[in-house]
Amino acid sequence: MSEALDELLGCNVVLDTAGPMVYLGRLASYNAGGFWLEDADVHSCYEGHAPREQYIIESRLHGIRINRARVFVFRHPVISVSALGDVVED
Repeated sequence: MSEALDELLGCNVVLDTAGPMVYLGRLASYNAGGFWLEDADVHSCYEGHAPREQYIIESRLHGIRINRARVFVFRHPVISVSALGDVVED
């Protein structure tokens, strides 16, 4: 698994969670406890105008809405990690 994450270091990623939170940002590093993102967007899908997937697609098309210079995201709530560039529209 670490080899796959190594390929994403320095790339903009999406960290999906089982809850309402989604994290977007540049993957700076990771460890057994979680992920360090830089130039990140910490977003609650309960807020705002767009459902989760639409929000992520808009971020891919128009850029990440940075609201954190750096944030640590604990590994436990994260259910998937993907490159923002791999997000596709229907």
